Amino acid sequence: MAQDGGTVVPVDTIKKKTGVSRSWMLLDSSGEGTILDLDRQSIMRRVPINARDLRILDPMLSYPSTILGREKAIVLNLEHIKAIITTEEVLLRDPLDDNVVPIVEELQRRLPMALCRGEGEDDDRPEMRNEVETDAETEFPFEFRALEVALEGICSFLDARTRELETAAYPALDELTSKISSRNLDRVRKLKSAMTRLTNRVQKVRDELEQLLDDDDDMADLYLSRKLGGVCSPVSGQGQGIPNWFPASPTLCSKISKASRTSGFTTQSTENDVEELEMLLEAYFMQIESTMNKLSTLREYIDDTEDYINIQLDNHRNQLIQLELFLSSGTVCLSMYSLVAAIFGMNIPYTWKEDHGYMFKWVVILTGIACASIFLFLISYARHKGLVGS
Repeated sequence: MAQDGGTVVPVDTIKKKTGVSRSWMLLDSSGEGTILDLDRQSIMRRVPINARDLRILDPMLSYPSTILGREKAIVLNLEHIKAIITTEEVLLRDPLDDNVVPIVEELQRRLPMALCRGEGEDDDRPEMRNEVETDAETEFPFEFRALEVALEGICSFLDARTRELETAAYPALDELTSKISSRNLDRVRKLKSAMTRLTNRVQKVRDELEQLLDDDDDMADLYLSRKLGGVCSPVSGQGQGIPNWFPASPTLCSKISKASRTSGFTTQSTENDVEELEMLLEAYFMQIESTMNKLSTLREYIDDTEDYINIQLDNHRNQLIQLELFLSSGTVCLSMYSLVAAIFGMNIPYTWKEDHGYMFKWVVILTGIACASIFLFLISYARHKGLVGS
């Protein structure tokens, strides 16, 4: 079911709508999802972020990939994955988008915590109570589980797009090397443009992860549960209690109680410890770096293909120049032959023309031999100078 302006609407009805720009999905710690139709003010009343941070999630505005840690929320903008993560819930934008649906399904599968031991006889047993406390200490925080799903989703999405591009690009490049045509050139041009756009998208995600890994303070800001444990610890007083942006929840109270019991782990001894998050970010940084390497290899292959095509075109140009040289040399020789014919073809009375008919034969033969000799001399000279191939 979904809520739309205070009215409960079936999810199937929401899916039939097109162009819903304010649809959000609320996922709680149990993995239950609810589709909401929220405007900016409603979101700001629900989660503690300012309008500037919320503007980053506006699909109408072009913002680079960003992971921001705020006092009580994480603002996540990774391509099509736009979400607000708190310690108990995830607000995901445009949940009915085809690229976002797998993220919703993965969040619903991985957000629920492992089933805790029931109360009663199990709690009376010391070994079971110790096991529960140990699980509480080693449990991956809710916000990191949600962040991991988002990072895994965007890395897998970009890697899939890269594999699709590789599948289309390598055969097209091989075909272009075998046959240079306008169709093949246009096909490779489109693939190169797609690769450039995809490289920029991967580079933005990579730069954001690298920036986070280089700044321990930014990583520490993402530890929402640790900050919540510090606020709700016994030394904070009963007057503060649970922040008003959290609904009343026994699960949350249990979490805060566990955080208080393990405050030495969560607020004191690990106040500046970001190793857990650093290992998480490094894993996906390596994955996005691998995708970046694939695109770099593809770019190098395209550059090599362009160099090969340029060499082929240069070779064709050289062949045309050689043909032009042959034709020019032949034209010069024929011009000389035409000059001799023009001289003997003049209608001017010469005494040596009379009674010398046999001379026509020898003039034609000797002029042809002279022109052929001049042509062969020009070609031999050009080959000697390396102007034409042997």
